[in-house]
Amino acid sequence: MTNTKVKVFQFTDPACTWCWGSEPIMRKLETYYGGQIQNEFIMGGLVPDIREFFDSYNNIGGNANESNKSVASHWLEASERHGMPVQAEGFALFSDEHPSTFPMNIAYKAAQFEDYELADKFLRRMREAVAAEAVPANQTEKLIELAQESGLDIGKFLQHFTDGSAEEAFQKDLKTTYQYKAQGFPSFLVQFGEKGVMLRGYQVFDNFKNVIDHLSDHTVKGQEIDETEENILAFIEKYDRVVKHEIKVCFDLQDTQLDEILQQLEDKKLITVKPIANGFYVEIKKSPLACDPKTGICNI
Repeated sequence: MTNTKVKVFQFTDPACTWCWGSEPIMRKLETYYGGQIQNEFIMGGLVPDIREFFDSYNNIGGNANESNKSVASHWLEASERHGMPVQAEGFALFSDEHPSTFPMNIAYKAAQFEDYELADKFLRRMREAVAAEAVPANQTEKLIELAQESGLDIGKFLQHFTDGSAEEAFQKDLKTTYQYKAQGFPSFLVQFGEKGVMLRGYQVFDNFKNVIDHLSDHTVKGQEIDETEENILAFIEKYDRVVKHEIKVCFDLQDTQLDEILQQLEDKKLITVKPIANGFYVEIKKSPLACDPKTGICNI
């Protein structure tokens, strides 16, 4: 049995709806394979400038304000397929002053200079903010707020965000994206040892499992996790906050099963379920005035 981990590199952008839609699959991979999986992100830069961008299929590009309407409509359609929440009302990511998704990509690279784990938490927070909360997270002020929520040191974050080091790291990611011809997001490079397979576009869990079986010659084995209250609570706690749909995907639950389990956990005052856009956030219930030692924020 080899100790080599399976590495899954996701070519991504914080404002990509199908990357947001892939979150349940990635979390199921981490749950099913445990420590045998290592997920990493390569920033691909979806929109350099919306005014010079054009997606003819979804009528996105050119005028910033009109593009916001088209993006919101497209994302709602995508939400019906991938199941993750999308907030279309009030969506205003792009403007003439803020026409690009690049600042979010650079912000992620800035966070990596401090801590890779917190950087990934920050990436997730940007995805939530853009997709489910209609936050214009390509604005520096919003990025600072999201970075602080993620536990990052704002001084260090801003230093790398503004001194060119994060921009340089992002340019390296762009070169890697070009090298692997990852022209659509998400794209995934699955590696095991010296072998690798590129998967382009949104992927279901079984596609990853089949590739991992092939690359590892079935030496990397996962384990189905029973849908017990204990396991579901551990899943929620691991990620701080999850979307209801992610629990459904990870534990292969029907809607009625999931609703019954979540209701039981709510009745026991173990979790909180909060509506967000056309979905729900699920969190471990915190004690009144509980303070997070990482961020120094106390929750009421």
